[in-house]
Order: sequence, then C-alpha cells, then structure tokens
Amino acid sequence: QVQLVESGGGLVQPGGSLRLSCVASGFTFSAYAMTWYRQAAGKERELVAAISVGGTTAYAASVKGRFTISRDNAKNTVYLQMNSLKVEDTAVYYCNARDPYNPRYAYWGQGTQVTVSS
Repeated sequence: QVQLVESGGGLVQPGGSLRLSCVASGFTFSAYAMTWYRQAAGKERELVAAISVGGTTAYAASVKGRFTISRDNAKNTVYLQMNSLKVEDTAVYYCNARDPYNPRYAYWGQGTQVTVSS
C-alpha cells in the first residue's frame, strides 16, 4: 500500500541537469521527512539531500551548491534538482520517507539510475 514512485533518471552529459521526482502514496506525506540517497556501483549507499516536515534542508558536501531538494505536499511529491552534474554523480538514486515521531516507519522507493557520461 505504501508506495514511492520515482522518475526522472537517465543519461546526461557532464555539466548537464536532471530533475528527479518521487511521488508518495499510502501514508501521510506531509508528516514525513523525505530524503534522497544514492548508491554507486561497488560503493555503499550515501545520503544526498534531506528535507524536513517544515522544509528545512540538508545536503552532502559533495552536492551542496549543485543539488536542490524540495517538496510539494499538495502533490505528495519530493524533488531533487541536479545541476552541474559530474561523472561522480553516477549512481542509483533512492527516495526515502521517514516518520519523525516513529523513525522505525521508513519507506524506500525502487531507485532510479542516473548516469553522467560524455
């Protein structure tokens, strides 16, 4: 019943831009903190960006200034705008939802592939 449906991944050249979307259903989206993670081949999953219920954002140092996370509660959607993409950004990007009052309730999307290559 809980679903996080991601879209927007694909192939892009270095320096290009991409916007990822994650549409949520089956829970009260506005009450959940939302996070984007990524996992590159052969590496462990890392936090990319997070946004709180109130709209406060946080970013990994490697993407700060290039990526922007936002949410639209009316659309049950969280976005990740990625600019000035680098080859090092190549990874599977995952959407995560977490209830601040009950952190054990955490949900994951299926992941979407982002490939930055010339």
